[in-house]
Amino acid sequence: MYSSTVMDHFRSPRNVGDLPDADGVGNAGNPISGNTIALYLRIADGTVTDAKFRTFGCAASIAASSMVTEWLIGRTTEQAAAIENKTIADALGGLPPTKMHCSAMAADGVRTAIEDYRNRQDANPKDEYEAGKRQSY
Repeated sequence: MYSSTVMDHFRSPRNVGDLPDADGVGNAGNPISGNTIALYLRIADGTVTDAKFRTFGCAASIAASSMVTEWLIGRTTEQAAAIENKTIADALGGLPPTKMHCSAMAADGVRTAIEDYRNRQDANPKDEYEAGKRQSY
């Protein structure tokens, strides 16, 4: 039913845990299955440098969460924001049609984490000129 890659990521998930002071945090879930993901990203110069997750769910949900953290590291925020669930499923060697919601949940977690990161950047710009706060005389 599952590929060897899915089983490997389920049995030995990568990047499980939290990132203290994460630059972006995303949460997503599937109310029908009860699966949830919390995704934590560290981002420097527009590139994901670290990713961690906590997932409650089935084998496919855990595998998709693990795989997406590996996929994210080294990607730009633009690449991350454009991820599709098919990308995650393909990286896992495929998922059964009844489990595609697991890769969709992981992709939604990425999008919400990137959105959180961008909102934080807008709220706390590092450069006063970017914020429009500095007046010229």
